[in-house]
Amino acid sequence: MTATDPHWVITLRCADRPGIVHAVSGAIVAAGGNITESMQFYSEETETFFMRIQVALADRADLDAELDTVRTLLDAQIEIDEVGRPLRTLVLVSKAGHVLNDLLFRHRSGALPVDIPLILGNHDALRPLADFYGIDFEHHEVTRETKAAFEERVRQACEEYDIELVVLARYMQILSPGLCEYLTGRAINIHHSFLPGFKGANPYRQAHARGVKLIGATAHFVTTELDEGPIIEQNVTRVSHSRSVSELVEIGQDIESRTLVSAVKLFAQHRVLLDGSRTIIFD
Repeated sequence: MTATDPHWVITLRCADRPGIVHAVSGAIVAAGGNITESMQFYSEETETFFMRIQVALADRADLDAELDTVRTLLDAQIEIDEVGRPLRTLVLVSKAGHVLNDLLFRHRSGALPVDIPLILGNHDALRPLADFYGIDFEHHEVTRETKAAFEERVRQACEEYDIELVVLARYMQILSPGLCEYLTGRAINIHHSFLPGFKGANPYRQAHARGVKLIGATAHFVTTELDEGPIIEQNVTRVSHSRSVSELVEIGQDIESRTLVSAVKLFAQHRVLLDGSRTIIFD
């Protein structure tokens, strides 16, 4: 092992029992690895043990072999990936560009470990933004008659580009139950935190009319239950009665952008593990 060895991230989940940490750390030592980061959590509700470990090791092959033994011994779900490897990501958009712009800027700057080969939109409004960042953009009108065809294109793109994450960057169409099931655990949505209090059109105008004192955003996994998926990240900020509707919109859009980027980064770094209807976040 040297200072220049690549780092690997290991995530594990299994039924809780004695000896899990010992078994995993022993496998890492046997493979010649050095643990550089380690986090763990026991969920009393589901009696499940979760772990995330980063390891410095020259050759992954020995680590795979040693962890295969642990996987069998503990009946555990164990995944290994290289730290910092860009996650292959598909983005879905409509007309609002603030979230997409932030994602693409951070993607280009190297601050977000994702690789975005394609953006799909049900409107053509954000094509110039995609062109600016040099990313392919496809426009597919989505109506009651064409929705199934668009969702089939989403599935095709996932297979074509070996997509690991789908980001709904203010994509304003409800996904069908079939597509939600297909994307289980790998699709992230963003919405303003006024839900369920301010559903429907113009939520910021509704918030202004009610004199809200907090506005925010929530990033969550997509499920068949609309806006009810396991939460990954949330942010809020205080506002006063002096704020206009346009100012609330500006503040809200900034929070939405920051919250979604944070959620995507956590997911890409393998810091998000599902525990039933909630998430375990190793940040």
